[in-house]
Amino acid sequence: MIKTLIVINFILILISLGSGVFFLAKDDAKSTRVVTSLTIRVTLSITLFLLLFAGYYFGDLKPHGIGG
Repeated sequence: MIKTLIVINFILILISLGSGVFFLAKDDAKSTRVVTSLTIRVTLSITLFLLLFAGYYFGDLKPHGIGG
């Protein structure tokens, strides 16, 4: 369940990144859509970290080293 939420959150971050680049290239200087997109992306990134920490805490995610 938590892995699915992490993947969905990551996809939403990528969509927000794409919309921010689009708004930056196409909008005029008075538009606030770039700032809104950045705010959404930062919020989603914080949520991603919280989901990763929760997954580790509850044992759904296990860290592993290279070759381990």
